[in-house]
Amino acid sequence: MFQPRIPVNPTPTAQVVPVVTPTAIEHHPGASAPCGCSHHIPAPAAPEPSRPAVQLTPGGVVAVAGAGVAVVLVVGAVLVSMLLAVAITGASLAICALVIRSLITTDAKRR
Repeated sequence: MFQPRIPVNPTPTAQVVPVVTPTAIEHHPGASAPCGCSHHIPAPAAPEPSRPAVQLTPGGVVAVAGAGVAVVLVVGAVLVSMLLAVAITGASLAICALVIRSLITTDAKRR
C-alpha cells in the first residue's frame, strides 16, 4: 500500500511499454578480468606542489592590472554612452510632444 507504483503509459501505437527497473552492476576489485589478459593498476597520483600553479612575475602583475583597468574603462564608456543615448531620446521625445501640443492648441484656437 505504501510502495509507489509507476503507471505504465501506452505509446501512440497502442503498444504498452513495461517499466524496466535498473539493476546495479557490482564490481569486484579482486576478480580476474573476463578477457584473460592482465590489467595494470594505475600509478597513484603525484602529490600537489606546495606553491601555486600560476606564478605571476612583476611584469605579469602589471599586465593583469592594466588589463583590469582597460576592461573597467571600456565597460564604463559603454554604460555612459547608453545612458547618453537614453537621455537624448527622452529629450527629443519631450520636444516632439511640446511641438505637437503647440500645433494642436493653435489649431483649436483658430476654429
